[in-house]
Amino acid sequence: MPETVEQALATLKALHPKKIDLGLERIERVLSRLGNPQHKLPPTIHIAGTNGKGSTVAYLRAFAEAAGLKAHVYTSPHLVHFRERIVVGSKEIADDNLVDVLSRVRKANAGEPLSFFEATTAAALLAFSENPADICIIEVGLGGRYDATNVITPACCGITPIDLDHAEFLGRDIAGIAREKAGIMKAHTPVIIGPQSDLVRAVLDAEANKTRATPKFWGEDFRAYSQHGRLVFEDDGQLLDLPLPALIGEHQVMNSGTAIAIARQMQLPEKAIEKGLQNVSWPARMQNLTTGALADMVAEAGGELWLDGGHNPHAARAVASAVAGLEAKFPRPLILVTGILANKDIGGFLDAFEGLASAVIGVEIPDHASLAPETLIELAQARGMNGQVAGNLIDAVQRAINTGEALSRQTEEEPIIAPRILICGSLYLAGEVLKL
Repeated sequence: MPETVEQALATLKALHPKKIDLGLERIERVLSRLGNPQHKLPPTIHIAGTNGKGSTVAYLRAFAEAAGLKAHVYTSPHLVHFRERIVVGSKEIADDNLVDVLSRVRKANAGEPLSFFEATTAAALLAFSENPADICIIEVGLGGRYDATNVITPACCGITPIDLDHAEFLGRDIAGIAREKAGIMKAHTPVIIGPQSDLVRAVLDAEANKTRATPKFWGEDFRAYSQHGRLVFEDDGQLLDLPLPALIGEHQVMNSGTAIAIARQMQLPEKAIEKGLQNVSWPARMQNLTTGALADMVAEAGGELWLDGGHNPHAARAVASAVAGLEAKFPRPLILVTGILANKDIGGFLDAFEGLASAVIGVEIPDHASLAPETLIELAQARGMNGQVAGNLIDAVQRAINTGEALSRQTEEEPIIAPRILICGSLYLAGEVLKL
């Protein structure tokens, strides 16, 4: 009986007890035994940052494919299927190919310690090296300098906004975090740097000088903004008049602007950028859900259902801003359905929605160390939001519908306004939603 993807992944998970163990020695050892596939890739873009990495990768893939190019893409985590992480020649990796490269990594490793992410990164690089493509886009897993992906030789790097996240691995020193993420910079290689705080920008500038990379900074070398329903991009004295991106929110203007600057560095044509902005897709990033069991429930009640996997205060502020934009056009009671990992800054996440969300329905995230919904509700109530605990996602959405309808009117004579429901707090929770 041939090995399944699930069996191959489970075997790799047992190799190294630590979920995350930053360092390059283990992956370099395995890649060397596999013939160094990381040196056999098409021109490669490497993306680091705290928020917006995945969206920036999605834009770059859309631009490349609109130009008629085949793209290898590596991202994490996945939402529903592991295959989502590895796109080979613009198609999700096939099960048999995935099992093959995973088993070869396992054989090359010969039972020595190797983290799950290191193993799957090695497998992705092996698959990429053996299949034709025109461009390769790789997202950092965590940090930068010691992330398993930092074994490649990129043609261009990108760094999206840097903020606090994964404090248990990266700490709470924002300058130190910026230095770690700057570790993907390489000598004489362009690095496109998205919007940053003054402190982070200064750190990235110093690191670029140290490594002799060639940086281009948002606000100085390029910028993007929305104007009259269009996206305006400026660099090197040139101005591009483009459609707004298909992904919603002012933060997507910034993410797409960073991606456009990278695309121009890689000499992708303007027509492809224009088409890619309209075609881009990136699930669980301010995604309006219109299909599935939960969407059907909300549609029947006349409401709206949105999904976002952002899980730190910076991401929450971006999503809250996008929701505020929706509220300005069509007011509805906003109800959050939230599950969040216990190691996140839950207070900071909820702060972004204070005065905007009327209520929070707390849920657990299956098979993950999520914060107890009761604790989440206490924190929400301390911020002036109503709160309830739900047993599962279907229960949570039904409670959100009922709560929103009750909050939409002060007297029985007033018409009911169905709510705007936002499921948020975790990509793992978003994955559970997309399975329904």
